[in-house]
Amino acid sequence: MKRILVLLTILLCLTNVKTLGQDSNSKKSTYKDRIIKVDYNKSAGQMNTMYKECIGAGRANEGLRADWQQQLALVKKECDFKYIRMHGLLTDDMAVYREDNKGNPEYNYQYVDVLFDYILSIDMKPFVELGFMPSALASGKETIFWWKGNVTPPKDYKKWEDLIRNLTQHFTERYGVEEVKTWYFEVWNEPNLTPGFWTGTQAEYFKLYDYSTRAIKSVNAAYKVGGPGTAGAAWESEMIDFCEKNKVPIDFISTHSYGVGQGFLDEFGQSGTVLSKDNEAVSGDVLQSRKEIAASTKPNLELHYTEWSSSYTPADPIHDSYHSAAYILQKLKQVGNAANSMSYWVFTDIFEEPGPRFTPFHGGFGLLNTQGIKKPAYFSYSFLNKLGETELQNTDTSSWATKNAKGNVQVLFWDFTYTLPEATNNQQYYVKDLPSKPKGTVKIEVAGLQKGNYIFEIYKVGYKENDAFTDYFGMNKPSQLTKQQVNTLKEKNNGAPIATETVTIDADGIFKKDFKMNENDVLLLNFVKQ
Repeated sequence: MKRILVLLTILLCLTNVKTLGQDSNSKKSTYKDRIIKVDYNKSAGQMNTMYKECIGAGRANEGLRADWQQQLALVKKECDFKYIRMHGLLTDDMAVYREDNKGNPEYNYQYVDVLFDYILSIDMKPFVELGFMPSALASGKETIFWWKGNVTPPKDYKKWEDLIRNLTQHFTERYGVEEVKTWYFEVWNEPNLTPGFWTGTQAEYFKLYDYSTRAIKSVNAAYKVGGPGTAGAAWESEMIDFCEKNKVPIDFISTHSYGVGQGFLDEFGQSGTVLSKDNEAVSGDVLQSRKEIAASTKPNLELHYTEWSSSYTPADPIHDSYHSAAYILQKLKQVGNAANSMSYWVFTDIFEEPGPRFTPFHGGFGLLNTQGIKKPAYFSYSFLNKLGETELQNTDTSSWATKNAKGNVQVLFWDFTYTLPEATNNQQYYVKDLPSKPKGTVKIEVAGLQKGNYIFEIYKVGYKENDAFTDYFGMNKPSQLTKQQVNTLKEKNNGAPIATETVTIDADGIFKKDFKMNENDVLLLNFVKQ
């Protein structure tokens, strides 16, 4: 019986391959064919992995939760992000700062230590965002988010400087100079959104940056400090000019971009957002940022996009939709080498800016939902992490082809199609079951392969393929998932190959296969040399 089941499984896999990959002699598609032709012996150099340098998380206190830590360990294992950035390191729920009855500062890093110890234990590093203001140090009472991050300037800039110096010294003593040298310190978050994230002026932000930098560099001049962490690629040239004129150190520029054409902040997810039709949304901002830096007096500064996504609201169903997988890859491909990192916002729906969420799929930013179910967006990054370290020459603009030292080859390709109807917002459109339409044929040709046998794996994301959101529709969108429903969604959307077969490469070293594509499909081909 066991043998019969194995044979049936093999037949099913081969059937899937035949359905997905058509022979080169098959009937020509009515759509224009797309050709991806690469050669194992024609390298384009080392693969640029800026896409996995950093990932976002909501706030520091959420990082003390067991489920948050479990999800981060999974994301690290399968996507291999290097750094993690989050808000709220200095807010009151982290118990960092208070003053005695005489106004003398008291510091406490017990919660911070638990969080940073864990991050380092799984071979990640903190991208340290300095914010928000401890209430005992704040000049006002204005806050943002359900968890009330204080967004006012310090009542005493010298006390702020002392706090940052003491914190930096603590990191140095606990983790060592050489470790902290590899970190990044980013001053505040989106200070151009007034009064949202900052009640002060631009000049007051620059003052905060000056005092922060002075504090950090006084501990070790080699520690990396930057900003302004703005929304919409703002204040970059002004930031560089301020540092140049005032001889204030700066090691990197940071800013943010989202793929919607209106607004910057939707704290509680109550406004409608519309995915931008602009082909250069997000990526155009990144390329412009690089141009501004190149034209400045500090042309070699690193550029870090410390937040980016299709939409800036935590109530946008595009984040849950299969459309996001292709969107992410398209934007990262367009950015090329313009940025040193592109930190996707965020890795998990354990994210409480508008308060705890009441449904398992609510348009949250995360690659994973609250229960750890992998969304289609997750697989953009897990597939990217399967690519080899050497990129192959490739003229196709929606794909990567790579190889590794073992002689294995990977081809990741996708179709991104804008399907949002006119006069419709994301919240109206992406909450539906949205079958994808045919998009023609992609002809894959890989030359220069070594003669012999390969295990050929096909991975896919698309409509009803690693598409937990559509499967959730099939369950009639329950407001609460049972344990069995969670397990069902996880098992069906686990990112395993949809087909596996053995292929034999002849002496000519060429592999050819045609693939029928639908809108917003993502496919990864993996050739494993035997």
